[in-house]
Amino acid sequence: MKIAVVCDWLVTYAGAEKVLEQILNVFPEADLFAVVDFLPENQRNFIQGKKVTTTFIQNMPRARKKYRNYLPFMPIAIEQMDVSAYDVVISSSHCVAKGVLTGPNQVHISYVHSPIRYAWDLQHQYLREAGLTHGLKSKIARLIMHYMRIWDTRTSNGVDYFIANSHFIAKRIWKCYRREATVIYPPVDIEKFEYCEDKDDYYVTASRMVPYKKMDLIVEAFSQMPDKKLVVIGDGPDFEKIKGKAGPNISLLGFAPDEVLKDKMQHAKAFVFAAEEDFGITPVEAQACGTPVIAYGKGGSLETVRELGVRDNPTGVFFKEQTVESLKAAVARFEQEQTAITYNNCRHHAEQFSGAIFRQNFKNYVNRVLSEKGAEDY
Repeated sequence: MKIAVVCDWLVTYAGAEKVLEQILNVFPEADLFAVVDFLPENQRNFIQGKKVTTTFIQNMPRARKKYRNYLPFMPIAIEQMDVSAYDVVISSSHCVAKGVLTGPNQVHISYVHSPIRYAWDLQHQYLREAGLTHGLKSKIARLIMHYMRIWDTRTSNGVDYFIANSHFIAKRIWKCYRREATVIYPPVDIEKFEYCEDKDDYYVTASRMVPYKKMDLIVEAFSQMPDKKLVVIGDGPDFEKIKGKAGPNISLLGFAPDEVLKDKMQHAKAFVFAAEEDFGITPVEAQACGTPVIAYGKGGSLETVRELGVRDNPTGVFFKEQTVESLKAAVARFEQEQTAITYNNCRHHAEQFSGAIFRQNFKNYVNRVLSEKGAEDY
C-alpha cells in the first residue's frame, strides 16, 4: 500500500511539524509532499531524510522569507501536486494541504490543526493585527479571504475522513465544512519534560510575542502585582512593547534554549497562558513537569487543563476574560486554593498526550477506516 503524506509548508520545527514527525514514525515508508521546503539543515532530522516534493512556489522570488505572501497562489499550487500513484493520502493541514486532489479509488485522511484561521472566524482579528482595517490593501485582503473560504469549503468534499486536534477544532470543522471529525490529540514530548516537585516562588510564561498570544496582558497584570515574580520566555514582533510594560518583578529572558525553558517550567509555582489556542502544547509541557496552569478558559485549554472546582484531580485555574482584572483574580484564587492541585496530578494528566499514545491512536484510526474501505491493515 503506497502512502503519501502532504503538509502545508516546512520552514521550522513547531507544533504542526511535531504531528508530522509522529505520522512519519507510524508510516516510515510514506513519501512526503509540501507547498515549500525551507527547513534548516539542523531541523531536518524529524523528516527522516526524506526527499520532499514541493510546488512551483518553492522557486518563486523571495519565497524563502516571504512564502506567506504567496497565499493566493497556494490553492492552485496544492492542486498541481500529483499524488495519483498513492493508495492513501494523509494531509496534515492548517492552510491548504487538505485541498490536494485525490480520486475515487484513493483514501484521503486529513488531520486538521484548524480550518484556515485567518479566512474564517479570526479574519477580523488578523486584519486588525496586520493594520488592514481600511484602504485598498484591506479590500484586496478581504477579497482574497473570500476566495479562500469558497475554495476551502469546496475542497472539504475531497476529504474522506477528518481528524481534529481537539474538540474545539472539531466544532470549527463542523461550522466551516458541515463534516464530522474524530478527535486525536496532538503529541507532546512528555519524556523531555521531566517531573519535578521542587518549586520556587515565581510564575512563568512562554510564547512567541505576537498579538493573539496576549503576552502583554500577562506582563501588565503581573506588573500590577509587584509581590509576585514572573519569568517571561519568548521573542517576537511585540517584544519591545511588552518590555515597556514590565515592572521590576518581571524578568524577560527573550528567546531561550529548550533546557532553560524546561528548567523554568519545572521549578515555577504555575505556568500562565492567556491565548485562545486550538490545542496549546505549552500548557501540557508545563503539566508534564508537574507544574499547575493558570489559563484563559476558552479553546483548547478547556481540554488540556482540568479546572479547579469543576473536575476531579484538578491541574489548574481558568480566567474567563482576556483582561488584566480577570487574570489577577485567577492568580489570587490559585494562591488561595493551590493545595487542591497536586504536582502528581499535573504529570498524570499530561501523560495522556504522549507521542506513544498519539501513534497508537493514529495507527488504529487509519487501520479502522481502511478496513471500512475493504483494504488490509497497514
